[in-house]
Amino acid sequence: MLQSPAPGAAGEECLLLVHIRRVVGQVTYRTCEECAKGVITDVVIDGSFRDSGLGTRALSHLRSRYPGVTWRATDGHRLTRDLLHRMRIPRAAAEDPCSHLRSAAVARSAG
Repeated sequence: MLQSPAPGAAGEECLLLVHIRRVVGQVTYRTCEECAKGVITDVVIDGSFRDSGLGTRALSHLRSRYPGVTWRATDGHRLTRDLLHRMRIPRAAAEDPCSHLRSAAVARSAG
């Protein structure tokens, strides 16, 4: 698993899921250190790795990397809903999880 900024999305991070030097999935997310909230905006896993436990490992990795962060998710794909349900990550509205991230996004777009 490799950490990377999400391409084209200000303020988002991406956890790349790598198997034998090939990216086989990714988890896109945002966190706010001020209010200890995080939102998972997308989970993509190649078909051959969907039942391998890779998604569970990736979300567990995020939880250990950001201890104390309360996670929510906006992704509504069936595969992702099942994974998030198993990991007990509730669904969030499409907006950012806190006002800190909203004001930072507005400041970046105005800059």
